[in-house]
Amino acid sequence: MNAAEIIKHARTLMNDLTGLPIDTVSGVKYSEGQWHVTLDLIEMRTVPNTRDVLAVYALVLDDAGNLLSYERTHRYYRGQATK
Repeated sequence: MNAAEIIKHARTLMNDLTGLPIDTVSGVKYSEGQWHVTLDLIEMRTVPNTRDVLAVYALVLDDAGNLLSYERTHRYYRGQATK
């Protein structure tokens, strides 16, 4: 699988696992036979949307796209400046 295919697959996996909408893909890299994908998911929608609660999830997939692990690394408000 190439990076574009892994991203599409990771988005589908996370939607199936969490049911949460995906806001953006914030990273993807290949290292030592594993794909590392970082996704920002919307955990709570608010009005105004600058107060939406988003969470960053880190996924690790093998070459075939099998999910090896995922975890929520942190949460933030949409309008909040992050590192």
